[in-house]
Amino acid sequence: MSEIIYKILSINPGSTSTKIAVYENEKELFRKTVLHNVAQLSSYESMVDQLQMRKEAIMNCLKEEGFLVEELSAVAGRGGKLPPLKQGAYKVDNEMVDFLTYRPIDDHASNLGAILAYEIANATNIPSYIYDAVVVDELEDIARLSGVPELTRRASCHVLNMRAVALKTAKKLNRNFRDTNFVVSHMGGGITATVISGGRMIDVLTDEEGPFSPERAGRVPCRQLVDLCFSGKHDRLSATKRMRGQGGLVAYLGTNNALEVEAKIKNGDKYAELVYQGMAYQVAKGIGEMATVVKGKVDCIILTGAVAYSSLMTEWIVERIGFIAPVEIVAGENELEALAYGVLRVLRGEEQAHMFIAP
Repeated sequence: MSEIIYKILSINPGSTSTKIAVYENEKELFRKTVLHNVAQLSSYESMVDQLQMRKEAIMNCLKEEGFLVEELSAVAGRGGKLPPLKQGAYKVDNEMVDFLTYRPIDDHASNLGAILAYEIANATNIPSYIYDAVVVDELEDIARLSGVPELTRRASCHVLNMRAVALKTAKKLNRNFRDTNFVVSHMGGGITATVISGGRMIDVLTDEEGPFSPERAGRVPCRQLVDLCFSGKHDRLSATKRMRGQGGLVAYLGTNNALEVEAKIKNGDKYAELVYQGMAYQVAKGIGEMATVVKGKVDCIILTGAVAYSSLMTEWIVERIGFIAPVEIVAGENELEALAYGVLRVLRGEEQAHMFIAP
């Protein structure tokens, strides 16, 4: 019996780009990145206003590749700022599109993922889905406690890539995903970590609670932060930027580029080495923190994200965490593939898609 062939378009909108790829089952047919003119983007009042411009860009890419939309089996879009969701797939429908268009939790580029998928899929009467949206929240109640009742800990991490690399690693180890405990650290512009136990992400370190990163301050001394906010040096916007965008490597070394930092280290810059090693030190501490959630019973630790391409960074981290469990390095972000593979499991009947219910 011949294998059924499914063709899936994956769409991942970013703040200044739209990335797409088409897959035939697990095989990538082609991948494109459309860079959007910053001046043009500034003319739009909201992300949703960019819908038609981005849709046209996607359709032009498909046309350039000689690929017909009618060949598609489904369209997968990056999940946006919806209320907390379960892991896995959600079918995109009018209710979800309406929420993302008129009531999004935040005006974020990822909101366009579902809407673009829905628009393109509807034209040929095929289904559209989001998968492992940025708002997946499976925290246990004990993990929500922060120490201040008014401040509830929330799940916020690189869900799509983290779960995808965990599924890949389980397959590589010939283990049932739901019988494993993984600690995953995603290292990009922000750094997050999660513990996946029994297939669920039961706790996370957000990019505000864990290590400093190329652009984020991460966890900082709270009393000093309060003092800084009331020092008269910052308003709300500038204080936020100091923590997100102007923190981490940017604050210490004036760059968010790990390659530039490594070049400084190679040229003998001891301060750059201290800071870069400090980032590795904090990543390792965060992984150790996550390991305690499952009482040290960790089957594998996974390092992923763009910074995982740095052998210097991963070597420093592995030196500190190798005693906990074996370490797998799965560098890169792989979001387009993760979207396609997730939807492929739905089309094959291996997973069931959820339906979105607006609050």
